[in-house]
Amino acid sequence: MFNLKIGPLEMFLISILTNTQQKKKYFILILFLYTFSGCTDEKVAFNGQKDYAQHITELQSKYIFAETKEFPNNTQLSFAIIKDGITKFYGVKRENDTIFTVDNHDNVFEIGSISKVFTATLLADLVVNNQLNLDDNINDYLEWPLKDGVEITFKQLSNHTSGLPRLPTNLLPDSMDLQNPYKDYDENKLKHYLTQELQLNQNPGEKSEYSNLGVGLLGFILSEIDSTSYENLLQTKICSKYKMGHTTTNRNLIKAQLINGLDVNGKETPNWDLNVLMGAGGILSSVADLSKFAQAQFNDSNQALALTREPTFNFQANKADMGLGWAIIRNQHGTRFMHSGGTGGYRSNIVLDIANKNGVIILSNLSAFHKNNMNIDNLGERLMGTLKKSNLIAQQ
Repeated sequence: MFNLKIGPLEMFLISILTNTQQKKKYFILILFLYTFSGCTDEKVAFNGQKDYAQHITELQSKYIFAETKEFPNNTQLSFAIIKDGITKFYGVKRENDTIFTVDNHDNVFEIGSISKVFTATLLADLVVNNQLNLDDNINDYLEWPLKDGVEITFKQLSNHTSGLPRLPTNLLPDSMDLQNPYKDYDENKLKHYLTQELQLNQNPGEKSEYSNLGVGLLGFILSEIDSTSYENLLQTKICSKYKMGHTTTNRNLIKAQLINGLDVNGKETPNWDLNVLMGAGGILSSVADLSKFAQAQFNDSNQALALTREPTFNFQANKADMGLGWAIIRNQHGTRFMHSGGTGGYRSNIVLDIANKNGVIILSNLSAFHKNNMNIDNLGERLMGTLKKSNLIAQQ
């Protein structure tokens, strides 16, 4: 996403970039937006968590407080913690400088770039049903040719090896509403960029460079193939299958459940409209719904979901791979599948340990511009670390 957070997935991808000029442009953009947004120091909150024992351990509660105590007032975090295939929900809110326990597992947040995993799942569904192949040239499915006859495959769009830049050059800070940067980026602008301005950072398939444009384009093409909207694809191929009734790209459907996004100062900020790049980060959901999607990942017979977790590009030095959408991280804790997300008013993280049927899902209305936005990813890792411990150890 155009989320200005540097989570584990993006740090990992940025670290392997060799295009110094692209790095420079990216970090200048980050600096510009952080300056625009501003950051304020927040008082350390009082820990008022109560009645959490049925949902989380004392150690998990301590980790949650440690990572959230400097978030703005009115920040909420919603958790799904899956251990041995069993899901428990928990939530906290900072109000009047106190971190309170709340029940918000059915509340809805923008999930940002976690949407890319859903777009990858839509791709995998079409592949499993023999509607296309991962190595098909996307030009065969577009009504207009890419500039200079560039050839890109569906797999390369999904695993960030397309060579496409992070953002199109006709989507720039001086011409966008920074509180809702994608809202005016429509099909005509996408077509103009791809047919008139397109310039790859490297040849397709050579390297992996995180691209919101690439996955946004993927979502657009998949919708064109099925002659429908991205929202309809999402509902028919995923949400209906896994009974995810609060997952959508249409805010009007979940107004009553929506938690308002906050800027860096804890003030309400507009939601983002992703327009033609919806597949890159336009989904809203709840941890209750995302836990169903996570549980489905544990079913090895689910061909489409299994396909998204297959390695498609390897980073030897980083002991990591890219699947379709998922970042695959291998370390002393085993193999984990992860993705982070962020928008102007929200920050999210999902980490799954498929082998042990463990996982942590965090949704929040903390701005991705906030100076402590990385605490969301840190918290996901710390909570995952508690799931391999016995209950006795975890309570200490």
